[in-house]
This record gives sequence, C-alpha cells and structure tokens, in this order.
Amino acid sequence: MAENTMQLRLGLSGLFLSFFFSLALTVLVVHAQGQIQHHVSDPHWYPGTATWYGEPEGDGSTGGACGYGSLVDVRPLRARVGAAGPILFMNGEGCGACYKVKCLDEGICTRRAVTVIITDECPGCPSDRTHFDLSGAAFGRMAVAGENGQLRNRGEIPVIYRRTPCKYPGKNIAFHVNEGSTEYWLSILVEFEDGDGDIGSMHIKEARSTEWLAMNHLWGANWCIIGGPLKGPFSVRLTTLSTGRTLSATDVIPTNWSPKATYTSRLNFS
Repeated sequence: MAENTMQLRLGLSGLFLSFFFSLALTVLVVHAQGQIQHHVSDPHWYPGTATWYGEPEGDGSTGGACGYGSLVDVRPLRARVGAAGPILFMNGEGCGACYKVKCLDEGICTRRAVTVIITDECPGCPSDRTHFDLSGAAFGRMAVAGENGQLRNRGEIPVIYRRTPCKYPGKNIAFHVNEGSTEYWLSILVEFEDGDGDIGSMHIKEARSTEWLAMNHLWGANWCIIGGPLKGPFSVRLTTLSTGRTLSATDVIPTNWSPKATYTSRLNFS
C-alpha cells in the first residue's frame, strides 16, 4: 500500500512538473512572439521598379513632401533620399520608413542593396505597383564599379525591396517646431526616429497636466494641434504606425519654446 502511494505521488509530481514546464514554454513563446511583433524588419523581398531624379550624383530632393527640409542635404539622410509612389507614401504616413532596394540586372548591378529613407512623394509614379524614385547617388550605388552612369541611363529598372529598421547612430529623436506655430496652433516635425521610422499617432501633454492631447496629421511627417492657449513645457508621446511601439519624451519642448527651433530628446526606439 505504501509503495502504491509513493508511486501515485511520484506520478502526480511528474504530471505537475510536465504541466509547469509546458506552461513556462508557452509563456516564453508568447513573449517571444510579442517581441517579434515589435520588429519592423521583413526578411522577404518584393518586386518593384525604380527611377532616379535630381543631379546624377546628387542627394535627391531639396526638402521634399515629408517636410524634412534641409535635413535631406546633410548626413545621416544625405544621399539616402527616396521618393515613393502612392503605395508606400500613403499620403505622408509612410514618411520616415526605411527600405533596402536591390537592382535585378546582374550585368550592370552588384548584389549590394542600398538603404533609402522615404522623404518625398513621387506624384507621377504608378499607383498599381511599388515604385521608388531615388536620389541619383543612391541609384548609382547599385551599379558595379564604373557603371554608375550607364545604370542611370537605363531609366526605369526592375528592383526588389524589403522593409528594414531605420538606424541613426548617435542620434536621439528630435522635435522641430514648425514655422508659424503659436500658443494656439502648434505644429511639430519628428526627426531621427530609429526602428519603424513612421508615425501612427502623436500626443502632447501640457505643463502640470495629466491629460494627453491628440495631435492631428497635417501633411507629410508634420503633426499639429489647435487649442489653447497651450502652455509649455510639453511632453510628447509617439506611437509608430507599423508596430505600435510607444515612446514618451517628458518636458522635451521647454516653456520658452520658439518656432523653427529643434528640441532633442534623450530617447530613441533602438
């Protein structure tokens, strides 16, 4: 009888341990899946087409439809500029997203992909397929050595592309207060956003307030809020479009803020 009781206890213990490890494994898998959902990188390549614009070795647009202004002419955006057709531009919601683009013509192109940042719109580009209009410099970098000019002479070329995380080493997210902003109409442009690069929603919180106020998508990568008088310092909360990641920068825009000024946070998504 004692032996049977001992075997029963051992059996129950084994079942309990098996259940415990199964539950723990399930929790780990669910946790891992949650982490994967917050990773914007896509291992799959998709077909598309590409052209180029601007100077042959130039940086592409001056400014552009996303509103980044002179940032497109300096590093880290310089020569990585890409205008996108309607499928990727998405009326400005695609601004800031990063892609790897690779030429398919093995006779003139390397296997190396170029990484481009969506900073502009290509209004005349086709709406029935994915199309990139790259800076002359980015387009030429897909060619084998010495064939940059010949590749640009091809005009439109077939490419493959995939989404990739944006990387701005040494940079934190910055908030540029757009010209014309007042205490009753505040417009903000977000710069150097690692990871997703795109923005799904923005909120601000006034000084000594607990309420997050939703901002409206204005155009490109610009957001605004109408109200007031709005009192700084302002905290800003970002939510990315692609994966819904959220980041809050406390009191990042000071009390004595001014239009055309840029205020850098101590945070980024990476």
